[in-house]
Amino acid sequence: MTTPETPSRLARIAAHVARILLGLVFFVFGLGALLNWFPAPPPETLPPQLVAFDAMMRGTYLFALVKGTEAAVGLLLLANRFVPLALVVLAPVLLNILLVHATIFPPGLPMGIVLLALQLYLAWVHRRAFAPLLAARSS
Repeated sequence: MTTPETPSRLARIAAHVARILLGLVFFVFGLGALLNWFPAPPPETLPPQLVAFDAMMRGTYLFALVKGTEAAVGLLLLANRFVPLALVVLAPVLLNILLVHATIFPPGLPMGIVLLALQLYLAWVHRRAFAPLLAARSS
């Protein structure tokens, strides 16, 4: 018998699967972009809206910062270490992914929504860790 504080076996498995999936996506694609496993398409094949965005990302430190952050957060999630911290660091990256796909490149939006659902589920699972961050006043 489980108490309200003890998650069921299914809930523990779901949280584990969500953490592994989210971690794999960000680790593989973050590291893959840094190591050029997935070469960028030539600018002439990109939609016009993405050309400026791609140039901004690849022409500055921003690309390495974002992709390095994705890989590091993915590794933390895969290792099951500092998961709440990883989710906090990942939040602005995922927000940017969603906004880019919602405004500039809509075909990627479904994947962004899936990633958001995984992140929100994990945030809910770890909600006690976020309670101090959401306190109106610090003690």
